[in-house]
Amino acid sequence: MRDPMVEETRKLREEYAAQFNHDQNAIFHDILERQSQRGRKLVSFPSREPKHRPR
Repeated sequence: MRDPMVEETRKLREEYAAQFNHDQNAIFHDILERQSQRGRKLVSFPSREPKHRPR
């Protein structure tokens, strides 16, 4: 089953990654730059302490 929305999303993702030669570090830095230009975080989660597992 083909989903046009999924296909379009994958196409856009591929085009975006190709701009950076699929370099994950370059993509990450681009996202950080875009985030700083907007003056707000694109993704944010509240800070939390890691859960310790009992031994």
